[in-house]
Amino acid sequence: MIAAEQKARTTYDNILRLVKDDPDVCEPIKFLRAREIVHFQRFGEALRIVQDKLDSKNFYAFNPEFDCSK
Repeated sequence: MIAAEQKARTTYDNILRLVKDDPDVCEPIKFLRAREIVHFQRFGEALRIVQDKLDSKNFYAFNPEFDCSK
């Protein structure tokens, strides 16, 4: 999802470069680009929260005292 948001933002940037003189096209595209930036940030935050929650429950994966070779 994060990559899709970033790709969409790049697409909007490219459209803005092409139509920079037409405010009727630029303003909606700027709005959509701003939404993609917010979506990217929210997905990143959600991913960090999920990773933190998963890590806290996985005692053995992150416990240096636990050694599987013994």
